[in-house]
Amino acid sequence: MNTLDLVEVGRLFLEKYDKPTSLFLSGQHAIYWLGMPEDTAFRCNTYLIVDGREAIIVDPGGVQAYDFIKMRIEQILPLASVTALIVCHQDPDVAASMVQWLDFNPAIKVITSIRTNILLPHYGKVDYTFVNINESYEYYFSSGNKLKFIEAPFLHFPGAFVTFDEISNYLFSGDIWASVDMDWKLVVDDFNKHELKLSLFHIDYMASNIACKGFLQRLGQIEPDAILPQHGSVIPKKFVPKAFDYLRKLKCGLDLIYSGLK
Repeated sequence: MNTLDLVEVGRLFLEKYDKPTSLFLSGQHAIYWLGMPEDTAFRCNTYLIVDGREAIIVDPGGVQAYDFIKMRIEQILPLASVTALIVCHQDPDVAASMVQWLDFNPAIKVITSIRTNILLPHYGKVDYTFVNINESYEYYFSSGNKLKFIEAPFLHFPGAFVTFDEISNYLFSGDIWASVDMDWKLVVDDFNKHELKLSLFHIDYMASNIACKGFLQRLGQIEPDAILPQHGSVIPKKFVPKAFDYLRKLKCGLDLIYSGLK
């Protein structure tokens, strides 16, 4: 059982960036928002999943994020505990620091899709352990706890995917449900106001309504207790149905650019 209330976490959050922020804690399984002190509307989120003595970084971030994220992790557990990076797509704000992590520990696994992995060597590393989510849609910790991967093609990259943590029931959604906002909050407290912030990102970056609805269909029966995007604010459980409905109705990308075509 989660000992933390995300809404309360958001209410109490202060942008002091002096320690990692716990988003989930149950026994030896925990999730942290590692944060970045960015004065920008285009904030990047890096998360850490801890399971016993193992840790996985979700979307490690750009080159400039490496030292800060490394410091954050050291406040939680030894860096040697980091066994893998999840890279939801190849953009530099998601993936560029993987080279630094592999320099630090060449044994770290890179968990990603085959289409993303084709592009990652262009950051400068070609020799690493690639875990292909398209071959196995599940990843097991030593404890037996499991992560599940769901493909999200063309949201916004053909090889994009999301990660579902079965213990926390949290969905790491990459660019899906990402938001852009200077008046940023860690956790959404008003979804009606948040919709505009979602649209500032989704209308330009997401391919089409078909892609959005297709992804929701792929989620199947998954009803997450929180959505953790790579940009913007965490969406708590009470707003998840509205977030699903937003995506289901969204007109974006090709729907708008080629709206006059028949």
